[in-house]
Amino acid sequence: MKDVPTYLPNGTILPCNLPREDVRDAFISLTANSLAELPAGSLIGSASLRRQSQILYKYPSLKVVNFRGNVQTRLKKLKEGEVQATLLALAGLKRLKLAENATSLLSIDEMLPAVAQGAIGIACRSNDDKMMEYLSSLNHEDTRLAVACEREFLAVLDGNCRTPIAAYAYRDKDGNCSFRGLLASPDGSKVYETTRSGPYSFDDMVAMGKDAGHELKAKAGPGFFDSLQ
Repeated sequence: MKDVPTYLPNGTILPCNLPREDVRDAFISLTANSLAELPAGSLIGSASLRRQSQILYKYPSLKVVNFRGNVQTRLKKLKEGEVQATLLALAGLKRLKLAENATSLLSIDEMLPAVAQGAIGIACRSNDDKMMEYLSSLNHEDTRLAVACEREFLAVLDGNCRTPIAAYAYRDKDGNCSFRGLLASPDGSKVYETTRSGPYSFDDMVAMGKDAGHELKAKAGPGFFDSLQ
């Protein structure tokens, strides 16, 4: 779901999400156990501006370089010493049965995940009642609502690959929705964050995501987005 555009083609809906996998990012390194242990000037490979901005915000002495390829290619580049560390979604590693490569896991406080990270969605035609009935039996409603909340936040910010945006909505111990959102500049020099809490229901959570998006958009100002073009 984290790669699905916020605007779907006409006649297409996303009525179903499977139970969400762990949303955290994995830290992978042969020389350190965490980002904090890396010496100044260390190279971290990542093609994600979301990860880059949060790393540089917290650890400005580190360097992030573009790091492309599938998971296996990135792990190979790491072992060959092209970089000292990389970050990958734990969900992807687990689904590829490569989770043993993770050196450690980054907490949500250390690295806020991508919108809808760890969630798989199933789309269908909006007029296909039979398919919607089938999908309703597969749908995990908590995940669907969390994804809807996060995607509404992303849609307000008109997020694309040039905009470092992160968000996470989840059911807290009281049964309510807790939401965290982040908007940053790619170099980590500017980071805007917000939180929300409210009832765990579709309308409330969509409103929460939308309101949080508008707050950060106003905080950043129009010049912020112009600089990312």
